[in-house]
Amino acid sequence: MNEGDVILTSIRQADGVAKNRPAVVLRIMPGFGDRLVCGVSTQLRHEVKGFDDLLDESSSDFAASGLQRASIIRLGFLAVLPNSNIIGKIGSIDAVRHQRLLERLASFLTER
Repeated sequence: MNEGDVILTSIRQADGVAKNRPAVVLRIMPGFGDRLVCGVSTQLRHEVKGFDDLLDESSSDFAASGLQRASIIRLGFLAVLPNSNIIGKIGSIDAVRHQRLLERLASFLTER
């Protein structure tokens, strides 16, 4: 799996329950090649404006994403996963969206 891929994987939610869901690969981590991913949700009401990223039918990369419905890429829902936890690739986001996600996350992590 490559950076910018939309994958299907099991991610533990805040309530402790693991659920198969789509996620976006943000970075391949050094060392063992684990993937830093962020969860994708169809619960649009949970969008954090200016942080999460909306991916809907009007988005140029929606069809390539493999997602079935409008979704938010939730930068606050992060996980680091080994390749063995990834069920498969369902699509990808474009390079511009991927870069925007990385910049938003980096900006948040470095602001004081």
